[in-house]
Amino acid sequence: MLPRSLIRLRVVISHLRMAQMSTKSGEEILFQTVNNTGVITLNRPKALNALNLSMVRKMYAQMLRWEEDPSIGLVLIKGEGEKSFCAGGDIRAVTEAGRKGDQLAQDFFREEYILNHKIGVYKKPYVALIDGITMGGSTLDTDKDFVLKPHLEKINKLFAGQTMEKIFDNLQNDKSEWAKKQLDILKKMSPTSLKITLRLLLEGKTRSLAEDLTVEYRLSQRCLEDRDFYEGVRAVLIDKDNNPQWNPASIKDVSNSKIDWFFSPLDPKKELVL
Repeated sequence: MLPRSLIRLRVVISHLRMAQMSTKSGEEILFQTVNNTGVITLNRPKALNALNLSMVRKMYAQMLRWEEDPSIGLVLIKGEGEKSFCAGGDIRAVTEAGRKGDQLAQDFFREEYILNHKIGVYKKPYVALIDGITMGGSTLDTDKDFVLKPHLEKINKLFAGQTMEKIFDNLQNDKSEWAKKQLDILKKMSPTSLKITLRLLLEGKTRSLAEDLTVEYRLSQRCLEDRDFYEGVRAVLIDKDNNPQWNPASIKDVSNSKIDWFFSPLDPKKELVL
């Protein structure tokens, strides 16, 4: 016998399929109630349902209302269209704002992380119907975890290094085709971002969600002050030449002091408050 929660979810999905709510409206995010379920629809299919600041604000406000509404027992989020659930944040808009020194670059990440925290500590079940492209910060989410299993032993061994230099050495010395492929991929990435990511993963093991989001917000603001962020966006989203010119160009040239700067606290007035 199916659990009651799963039966309820199936009923909600069935109602959604029959719902007459128009996703052709100009609204970029839609809200409706189906039985005792609050339903959020990301409605920017042409932009792969990427979130902008207006959507973040509306979603946060609606989630606060539903959290205190006794008639709502579940919140469900889905993406409009057949191609994407959500491609993360609207990086183009943030990039343009960052170049101009516009407040949007700060506001978007701050309010997005406040929303992320609310989702993480939400008092009611929160279900995402993930179907299609799903990214956050350009990392891909997939249900196909079995793809990793043939390589899991190598992953645990070769990526166990505490520095990117050690991980590069492990991959270089392994000599397998799989390791060579991973090394080739990593060499295309920003050396600075690789070191930031590794440190974030290592230190994040002992942090709470709120602490992690606070650190990540600091990183978002520091990245907006560093050229590699804009160079990556240019190479992938604007010129699409996939030939970024990183500075520094090698992990050996990325100093610990530079990485320390990325993780350093912001001005107290600019810190994320959760």
